[in-house]
Amino acid sequence: MQKAKALEIEGLHINVIRQGYNTMNYSCNKENIDFNQLKRQIHSCILQLVRQLLPGGKLANREYVALNPTRCDKNLGSFRINIFTGKWADFATGDKGGDLISLWAYVKGVRQIDAARELQAIVGGV
Repeated sequence: MQKAKALEIEGLHINVIRQGYNTMNYSCNKENIDFNQLKRQIHSCILQLVRQLLPGGKLANREYVALNPTRCDKNLGSFRINIFTGKWADFATGDKGGDLISLWAYVKGVRQIDAARELQAIVGGV
């Protein structure tokens, strides 16, 4: 695993584990979301959350296969989410992420912090 890098921008503090959609902590002024704790809370209901986010998909072994709503996707197959790890990928575009928070942000077109807030509200986060 790569070493975490810290980034400070106008009061924002972000610890990035890897490039892309994987972040560990994000704080903005007084707000602090523990992404690792949220991931643990999400884990028990990941399939329900994926079905809510991407209705019309199907379960194939350990993966939920759905249409990618961010592009003109007409056939199931290339957009897959591992329902045990939360890792996801669109093999047609190369887009991918490491958890459900990043998937939520990707599909909804929002920042990860906003996706985390939405998910916290749904799962009753701290």
